[in-house]
Amino acid sequence: MKIIIHGGFFSESDQSHEVKTAKQNSLKKIARQAFEYLQSNSALDTVAYAVSLLEDDELYNAGIGSQIQSDGIIRMSAAIMNGETQKLSGVINIQNVKNPVYVAKELMKEDDRVLGGNGAKKYATEQGFDDFSTEIPQRRKEYEAKLSNGGKGTVGCVAIDQNGKLAVATSTGGKGFEIPGRISDSATVAGNYANSFCAVSCTGVGEDIVSNATAAKIVTRVTDGMSLEGAFNKTFEELKAINGFAGAIAIDKDGNIYHKDSYPTMVFASFDGTTFEVFQ
Repeated sequence: MKIIIHGGFFSESDQSHEVKTAKQNSLKKIARQAFEYLQSNSALDTVAYAVSLLEDDELYNAGIGSQIQSDGIIRMSAAIMNGETQKLSGVINIQNVKNPVYVAKELMKEDDRVLGGNGAKKYATEQGFDDFSTEIPQRRKEYEAKLSNGGKGTVGCVAIDQNGKLAVATSTGGKGFEIPGRISDSATVAGNYANSFCAVSCTGVGEDIVSNATAAKIVTRVTDGMSLEGAFNKTFEELKAINGFAGAIAIDKDGNIYHKDSYPTMVFASFDGTTFEVFQ
């Protein structure tokens, strides 16, 4: 049983040492909580749980920390994928729900498993998800000052459970100040993908991740026999050709954990019950 989570990117130029320390501590706490949850739950349930904890933390650009779009409205996206069944479900540009990842997980039971905009919100309401404003004062200040995080924020989790099953979940509040209707990578197979061989969650600039099909490429290459490290290196070399900005976390079927970013520094933490690894 192992778990790895990410919380987007950290920029020394616009975030303080105090914020960096807060993110390190937060990621360690959430990784430990999620690993404890994994002891008696499936990888699928665990990745949803871990991402919900990240969505509930204002430090990250997801859930209650989500960025505001150019028209002053917050729209969020999230996806979850079961490596065993290879079913992906997700919501795109959903508004006014506390945990988009849980709406995405609820959709796993449906034939129509990816919903967007008003349809996603209507479904969430019908399934009993409460109306919830995710706006926080800090995001409004950033919006009014026309500051953003440069599209480098997303949260995600990959887990392998005691039965060797893999799952992944990813959630984002977008890049901030985007054109309404813009679709990120998070609810696509470019940013969130898993099968029985490997599971990957991405963060960074969604357009770059989609152009490179990053998560799907890594998983496919591992499935075809490449090592996890080799799959990352080849995929990130291809990302370099378009000067892409991305980071990714992964676990393969043998329990190997790997992470990589094209520019420093993706914030992440992994835990296997004994050893933590946290971004520096």
